[in-house]
Amino acid sequence: MSTPFKTPTKGSDSENRFASPAELADEDLGDSPARVTGPRIQYEVQRAVVWVSIVGAVVLLVYISQSLLVIFGAMVFASIVDGGARLLGRILPIARAWRVVIVLVLTVAFFTWLAIYAGSTISRDAAMFPAIIERQITDLIAWAQAQGFDVSQAQLENYAGGISSGIGTLTSALGGLFGGLVTVVVIIVIGVYVVLEPQLYERGVAWILPRAKRDSFYVTVSRMAKSMRRLMAGRLLGMLIEGVFTYIMLAVVAPLVGIGTVPMAVLLAILTGLLAFVPNLGALISGVLMVLVGFSGGVEMGIYTTFVYLFVQNFDGYVVVPMIAKKAVDLAPALVLATQLIMGTLFGILGLFLADPLLAMIKVSLERRAEKNGEKEGVREVPQSGA
Repeated sequence: MSTPFKTPTKGSDSENRFASPAELADEDLGDSPARVTGPRIQYEVQRAVVWVSIVGAVVLLVYISQSLLVIFGAMVFASIVDGGARLLGRILPIARAWRVVIVLVLTVAFFTWLAIYAGSTISRDAAMFPAIIERQITDLIAWAQAQGFDVSQAQLENYAGGISSGIGTLTSALGGLFGGLVTVVVIIVIGVYVVLEPQLYERGVAWILPRAKRDSFYVTVSRMAKSMRRLMAGRLLGMLIEGVFTYIMLAVVAPLVGIGTVPMAVLLAILTGLLAFVPNLGALISGVLMVLVGFSGGVEMGIYTTFVYLFVQNFDGYVVVPMIAKKAVDLAPALVLATQLIMGTLFGILGLFLADPLLAMIKVSLERRAEKNGEKEGVREVPQSGA
């Protein structure tokens, strides 16, 4: 009968004395990957777990950032619909769900009208647009050469290459916009679900938080929603005013003063209105396009379109924006532009459109945090500086 193998134990008689497995289990073997008993090692392991968790969270956040941006876009859309329903509630004392349905139906009707009645005109103008821009750039270069500027063929090719690269990037971004129709549909669907039952999702998020922080969460979310509604209302009002004023000045006033109807007035008005959703950059892009198209009809028309652009932007900047800023979120233009550049680089055209609302929500969150810190320190009011 064979004798089971045993491990020798420590001690002077280790050669003659063996320990059983039970005795080995009771013996202190020190720290190991499977058994951490030292306080110092436990502390370091906890630190390592924290850092690994932070790095993992950052990687996960980067990986799902596009999805999070789509969800935020749905929140922006929901705030627009909710603002329209609240405004409609001042006129029609009916249930909120019906007011939301009315706003959605009116929105669909507007875009349907735009596609049916203005679609043919816009498509025809859009087909003419690249040729007009190209001809204007060629005339500008010829004028520069006539004024004595040394514009060689090599420089012209370099400029053309740079312009082509920029146009390619813009075309790629626009292609991504139109190709991302599914993303737009997802944003609309999520936004409709949220705007129909906002309390359901608000309570769901609050349920995850500790009880002691739920009241503060409700206050912060309420202020964010209010700021978002006001910001979007002001933005939509500005888009409407700029689009309508541009069309009136280009298609109605221009013939009355002897300039003639500016080409592609409908397309320029729609682009001006849509690009007004993006502060700073949108006005610059629409202005350049308007002036280039204006000079295609002559010097007088070019000067007139320049005047129209300056008039519309100054009216919006000195009349509409101050009127809206009293009730909307006041954001510093430089900070908005920097956020747009960062979001546009990271997430493309969708990030560019959502940069302003995201910055507004961050500002409200920081102001709420400063207010809570002031309450802890015994300060009743915390001055809110413009972001």
